[in-house]
Amino acid sequence: MWIQETLRLRPQTRGYHLITRQVIDAIPNLKSVKIGWLQVFILHTSASLTINENADPDVRIDFETAMNHAVPENLPYVHTLEGPDDMPAHVKASMMGSSVMIPIKNGQLLMGTWQGIYLCEHRDHASGRQIVMTVQGTNQTN
Repeated sequence: MWIQETLRLRPQTRGYHLITRQVIDAIPNLKSVKIGWLQVFILHTSASLTINENADPDVRIDFETAMNHAVPENLPYVHTLEGPDDMPAHVKASMMGSSVMIPIKNGQLLMGTWQGIYLCEHRDHASGRQIVMTVQGTNQTN
């Protein structure tokens, strides 16, 4: 069985935003998957996806702080046409990644108790982001 859905996320402020519930809600047939995989892929080059701590909001603040330290905006970037946050956003997106893969069992994502899917927004004033979710698995009735 294959399922593919596209989700347009509303514009977010710069930072790390939990989108797990939105992803699950956008795949109504997820409950029919006995065993499989979900790939979540972002169709952008200045935002990324990751899986991490879903309970303490301080983790999201610390992610932003650490990434800004690792990829400062004041480097002498050549690609500057779209503003000073654009090239650092591209670098951060490449470091964090454009997709995550999550196992599925009995219609549920098999993530740890404290894990969630993050949209990592690296731009100061980004428009909404689009993600594609692809499920491969066996049907509950098989």
